[in-house]
Amino acid sequence: MKLKPDQIKSHFAGYRASATPSMAPVYLVSGDEPFQVGVACGAIRTRARELGYAGREVMYVETGFDWDALHAAANSLSLFSERRIIELRLPTGKAGDAGSKALVEYAQRPADDAVLLVITGKLDKAVMSSKWVGALDKVGVVVQVWPVEVRQLPGWITQRMRAKGMQPDAEAAALLAERVEGNLLAAAQEIEKLFLLHGAGQINARAIAAAVVDSARFDVYGLVDSALAGDATRTARMLQGLHGEGVEPVLVLWALVREIRSLAEMAYEVHAGTAMDQVMAAHRVWDARKPLVKSGLKRNTLTQWQAMLRHAGQIDRIIKGVMPGNAWDEILQLALLMAGARFRADSTAAR
Repeated sequence: MKLKPDQIKSHFAGYRASATPSMAPVYLVSGDEPFQVGVACGAIRTRARELGYAGREVMYVETGFDWDALHAAANSLSLFSERRIIELRLPTGKAGDAGSKALVEYAQRPADDAVLLVITGKLDKAVMSSKWVGALDKVGVVVQVWPVEVRQLPGWITQRMRAKGMQPDAEAAALLAERVEGNLLAAAQEIEKLFLLHGAGQINARAIAAAVVDSARFDVYGLVDSALAGDATRTARMLQGLHGEGVEPVLVLWALVREIRSLAEMAYEVHAGTAMDQVMAAHRVWDARKPLVKSGLKRNTLTQWQAMLRHAGQIDRIIKGVMPGNAWDEILQLALLMAGARFRADSTAAR
């Protein structure tokens, strides 16, 4: 059975409605968003404790892990014969031949006095189609956790606040989403703080602004995507966040130049008459990134992409101390040029 994280509670409600309260013998939780993975696993542990699974045995699958340990745990009687959770942590999601065999065998004969909770990183399509995942899915529950996208974050925040009896208006949810962009743990902590300060009821943007600190989490790849998307305001804010977090300018420049060089090459081929879709296929652009790349190619000309490369070369010399100037100011200008902003210097270089 496959469930989304927000379906876990209703899943347990179904079990509670049965004549004999129970839960599935196996749960697999996978994903690379730590907060949501933690919430899902917490709900499973809570339900297990309610049913008397008081013990907990944790195993970390690392290089050299002995998969016989899972078999031994499943067949051993715990101290005082208490029921327990066997928690198997598989960060890479790669079980290997031995692990796959062990998990399939466990699924065929689950322990009577234990619930198996397997926690993994994000599983790709090949692993999701593997025998061991299929075996666990057949007898238990598979929960896949996906990151909350920027555009989905206000809705996620609104839902979580309403669950606590708070009624945020649209402006309040949008402001909180902006302040904690991408950081669900920070969002949850701020919601808890707001609840302590204001309790249930209406929450407006003024209350958010007064109580919430800026705990946005930024990364250089997100900056590149924002610039490619043409969102100049968000690009500037993300760059400010990277600067504030102490990220080295050379790392930011590297990420921007890597993308600019690729776009310049593609723009050259498009300029020469090759169809844009054909060019992206030749450069192995992922399907998820094709809209961003296409947007960038349509927004900036070949001459402008080449001018950006020359500008990047100047920034590199500024970082190395060969030229005078402020590297962060120049990186901001470069990122905004990618996003479609136009400056006098850019216009001159583009001639």
